[in-house]
Amino acid sequence: MKKKYDKIIAHYESCLEKHGDNHLGVDWPKLEDVDKRYKVMLDIVRLNESNDNSVSLLDFGCGTAHLLAYMQQYNWQNIVYSGLDISEKFVSIAQEKYPHNTFYCIDILEEKDSLHSFDYIIMNGVFTEKRELSYEEMWDYFTEMISIIYNKCNKGFAFNVMSKNVDWEREDLFHVSHDALSQFLCQNLTRDYVIRNDYGLYEYTVYVLKK
Repeated sequence: MKKKYDKIIAHYESCLEKHGDNHLGVDWPKLEDVDKRYKVMLDIVRLNESNDNSVSLLDFGCGTAHLLAYMQQYNWQNIVYSGLDISEKFVSIAQEKYPHNTFYCIDILEEKDSLHSFDYIIMNGVFTEKRELSYEEMWDYFTEMISIIYNKCNKGFAFNVMSKNVDWEREDLFHVSHDALSQFLCQNLTRDYVIRNDYGLYEYTVYVLKK
């Protein structure tokens, strides 16, 4: 049975096929922005933890595990990394590159009970593109996903979406207002969250925290 988000998966797999295992292969257009996103995403760990604490982290929508490469390059220690992607093509490459790490190929909307919990979950680029989906379809997909993820993290999770505070909006991207997002989080998940809009891109990152 086809799912509405199959088109998003197909888009990323076509990028991988066309460009290979690099930033273009996961549809990030500018290489200089990639590390900036990784740093902002990982700051959710620095927000809560000292350097002595060991924590588990799930890279949700891991692609070919570029986040893990960044963590190794910048010596992020005391983090037990696992990756998850719905695409077998991405997971197989990631597992071949990093055979000592755990990777999952799971559709969380259909197999949520098969995934255990993690201290932190990072969802970088999972919700920035909606492709052919309408805003309402993408909103329903997005809110269902983060509601499941909230129950799979022990300390918090981070995600990014496109900002509505821009000169123009692309039809294939998911632009979300701060107000709409804040209302959903407060009414359905928690009031403990941080909006990061300070790193110079046309998006913002949200840390949803558990205390």
